[in-house]
Amino acid sequence: MSLEASGLTKRFFDPKRGEFNAVENVSFSCDKGEIYGLLGPNGAGKTTTLRMVTTILKPTAGTATINGFDVVRQAQEARKHLGFVSSDTGLYERLTPREILLYFGRLSKMSDDNLKSRIDELVSLLQMDGFMDSRCEKLSTGMKQKVSIARSIVHDPPVIIMDEPTVGLDVLSSQMLYKFILQCKEAGKCLLFSTHIMSEAEKLCDRIGIIHNGKLLAVGSLDELREKSGMHYLEDIFLSVVKETVDETC
Repeated sequence: MSLEASGLTKRFFDPKRGEFNAVENVSFSCDKGEIYGLLGPNGAGKTTTLRMVTTILKPTAGTATINGFDVVRQAQEARKHLGFVSSDTGLYERLTPREILLYFGRLSKMSDDNLKSRIDELVSLLQMDGFMDSRCEKLSTGMKQKVSIARSIVHDPPVIIMDEPTVGLDVLSSQMLYKFILQCKEAGKCLLFSTHIMSEAEKLCDRIGIIHNGKLLAVGSLDELREKSGMHYLEDIFLSVVKETVDETC
């Protein structure tokens, strides 16, 4: 497996709530050429899970591997094999997209020839040629998201992880992103992304993991989830799975 999470748990302390698990014993896997969607509402534990997988947060328990490298014991090596895209573009406003890609490519120790070729490839793939030499402060939200994506994958990682990547994007920008995700799948990349948008999961995912209150409640392809639940629409499936869990805890 290109990405495998095993028993991921993250415990936090809150003065009012005391200790609580934001994520509890979450396990899943994603292979080359596969899109795995982590589907859940805001506060379900999606972002915390992805931050553990991408080495940003250290798990309280459990671990994950990226291309065979353990994110806890081999964090530096794991980072080399992944690209992380979030809804927050976090760009240097006074730099141009070209300057940003050159900077991050050189941080990844890419040769100048390979970096130039890779930038040309990303410009074509993400249709960025019209604004590569404009300062980022002058770009639209959709343009900035394209730059953020390109920056995250300039080193051509085998594993791409996206946290709510379409937040704030208009319909056309979202469609561009969907097309890009499918192109990455065709190229054999392993893609993991979180979303609360049912249509995204239905349209893109080979498998879907339903997460709520920090727990992974159900996993399967859309057809498998339909068969298990006896329902057709993903929204109905999701509500049924969550309600069943709530009823069990009452």
